[in-house]
Amino acid sequence: MKRVLGVLFVSATVLAGLAAGALAQSTSTAVARGERVFVEQGCYGCHTVGKTGTLLGPDLSHVGSKYPESYLQRWLSEPQQQKPTAHMPKIDLTEPEIRALAAYLASLT
Repeated sequence: MKRVLGVLFVSATVLAGLAAGALAQSTSTAVARGERVFVEQGCYGCHTVGKTGTLLGPDLSHVGSKYPESYLQRWLSEPQQQKPTAHMPKIDLTEPEIRALAAYLASLT
């Protein structure tokens, strides 16, 4: 009985490690996709990240330390609903693009 429990514990530990690795890979993939969306959509035309971009809009270099990913998704979906006085236009993005871009922005800490 102890041996069976030991095998189950080891199996559960291995599965948890694999799941964590898959989640980390999935997150890094989303961040990379989001960075591509940022460039393809021309977000740097109004925002800076690091030394790249322009200062028309807020610097997003550390936006991930200020807002959670869920808020960033809402903001990207409907900026005017989040802040009616915002100058940011609603950008035509698909839901996967919004999730990826929010993951990228949330990674900027």
